[in-house]
Amino acid sequence: MSAPGPPGAGPTVSVDLRRRDTAVLELMDDPACDEQALRRTYARFRTVNRLVAGWRRTYRALLRPRLSTTRTTTLLDVGFGGGDLARALAGWARADGLRLLVDAVDPDPRALAFVRDQPPTAGVRYRAADTTGLVAEGEQFDLVTSNHLLHHLGPDVLARVLDESRRLGRELVVHSDLRRSRAAYLGWSVAARPAARDSFLHTDGLRSIRRSYTPAELAAVVPDGWVVQPQLPFRLLLTWGAGG
Repeated sequence: MSAPGPPGAGPTVSVDLRRRDTAVLELMDDPACDEQALRRTYARFRTVNRLVAGWRRTYRALLRPRLSTTRTTTLLDVGFGGGDLARALAGWARADGLRLLVDAVDPDPRALAFVRDQPPTAGVRYRAADTTGLVAEGEQFDLVTSNHLLHHLGPDVLARVLDESRRLGRELVVHSDLRRSRAAYLGWSVAARPAARDSFLHTDGLRSIRRSYTPAELAAVVPDGWVVQPQLPFRLLLTWGAGG
């Protein structure tokens, strides 16, 4: 499973997709990366995630059935990035007449600065924190979500985040991420280019795919009780508490 390199990389460049490339790093993870390009990347996550991340389906299938019109459900969104998932979940619940309070956390101060520059969203609170700190403080939530988080993590950190997210979530944990494939790589290489100008979207999207798991790879490294599910078009859901 290999694919040509991105346009402009030259005709002889090929990317090996048979295994995860954990050595490649995303530009936005560099603390010294261009701040304006980073903010443009954050701003465009909303459009990208709406088109390819599948969270509307996931909300309807897994989250909405656990929400109530009379009781406020609490949800923790881990690694909020541009903050678009937290805003979307709160908006969908509100449109459905359901009571949801979203706490969105990210340890990166650049992400917090970005979301604080955006108009506030009812039912969403952003703060600088990580799962380790929340566990230490004894916090718990009904639901826990993350988007595009798992592929960033090394083995030890992945194990810790899964353990901590399970301890933080009383009812359900849903981690959504990319699923590595040749089709995903080639599709992103072409489709993302028009929307990626002056941002990290194109390069980091390709690097994210190279770092992401196949279903078998992820199933082999997660503890018992976690369920890996492929999701169209090129997604994975890792859930705990969803009933298999």
